[in-house]
Amino acid sequence: MTARGWGYPRSAGLRHAFIPSWVFVVLVVAFVGAGVMAWQDIGSVGFDVFLFVVAGWLVSLSLHEYAHALLAYRGGDLSVAANGYLKLNLLRYAHPFLSIVLPVIILLLGGIGLPGGAVWIDRNAVRTKAGATLISLAGPGVNLVLAVVLTVPFVVGVDLLGHFAFWAGVAFLAFLQLTAALLNVLPVPGLDGGNALRPWLNEPYDRFFDRATPFGMLILFALLFEPRINQLFFTVVEMFADALGLPFSLAMTGASIFRFWG
Repeated sequence: MTARGWGYPRSAGLRHAFIPSWVFVVLVVAFVGAGVMAWQDIGSVGFDVFLFVVAGWLVSLSLHEYAHALLAYRGGDLSVAANGYLKLNLLRYAHPFLSIVLPVIILLLGGIGLPGGAVWIDRNAVRTKAGATLISLAGPGVNLVLAVVLTVPFVVGVDLLGHFAFWAGVAFLAFLQLTAALLNVLPVPGLDGGNALRPWLNEPYDRFFDRATPFGMLILFALLFEPRINQLFFTVVEMFADALGLPFSLAMTGASIFRFWG
């Protein structure tokens, strides 16, 4: 999607455009607070892990969209600053339902990191095709980096016995980042992988892409609900988890603790 006519001079309020919003600060505080509660076994450990994972997931969504906006800004689209996309505020994004509500619902129901749409980029303002592709890949790149960072404790051999529920929650959150990265890079119209290919398409494929983009999420759902494709996807996720050093069984235990209501 595009947002023409929102030129934002580099010298006008640039510093203000990059100040993190109160929404992001609240999410980070909730994430850290819930992590401390899960670490100390305060109250219901299941609810602690639930809050820890949901807050962490929303923080990662903010960083995902911020990465798109930051590279778009560097690539020539100054409208992202005027639209508030550089302030890490999920509420500022173009599709709050796709960016916040739907991914959280799928997280609660299915336990996967669903990609969401959000930042409006003026593609005509981006200077190069390669730049446009990098803008699209920046979001899933953040998810992959977060998956690696969250996996580091398990690679170095952290002691799980002392704070098992906390580390299970960390493993589940890493699993969500990994699924989000892999789903996002699928070459489906409307997803980051499809958007990464779009600058290189010629007619009539470009017109077809535009027409198919609104149905990208439905296409993704259809693929995931096909049993063989679903099994293949989670096999690939487990392979990547093993390659990173993420204990898949611990992540699934974290998913069970996350669903404390069950």
